[in-house]
Amino acid sequence: MTNFNFKVEGMDKLINDLEKLGKVPQKHVTSSSRKAMNTVLKESRATAPYDTGALSKGMKLKGERARVKGKKVYQVVFDEKYNFIFQKPNKDGKITGYYPVSQEYGFFAKNGRYIPGYRFIHDSLANNTGNVERTIVSEMQKKIDAEIAKAGLK
Repeated sequence: MTNFNFKVEGMDKLINDLEKLGKVPQKHVTSSSRKAMNTVLKESRATAPYDTGALSKGMKLKGERARVKGKKVYQVVFDEKYNFIFQKPNKDGKITGYYPVSQEYGFFAKNGRYIPGYRFIHDSLANNTGNVERTIVSEMQKKIDAEIAKAGLK
């Protein structure tokens, strides 16, 4: 597991503006986090192993359904509509593997040798962590400034 140390610039101003506004509109949280994660999705698609192109086409962002307002988390997942490509039945007709996961994390070959994965999604997130955080903070700051101006609080 990789540990990340970072400092988010502009967070203090954002917190002060949030206190002025009172409540964070969920639509701003959602759009800001989605915009930030698009950079990870683009890099994941660009660095994915390419054979037929289905692996990069099959990636999408999926947001979690949070019970907490003011929170939105997106993750890079593989679209179910490509499962006919990603899953192949064995000779008994059972699905025993999932191609995208084997390319990300690796797999054991028939002879027992471990074939390491490419870690293209993990690496794209690690490479863009600072960029994701800066994008979320700057987008939220823009949207909250607009909300404050609209409400006449500044």
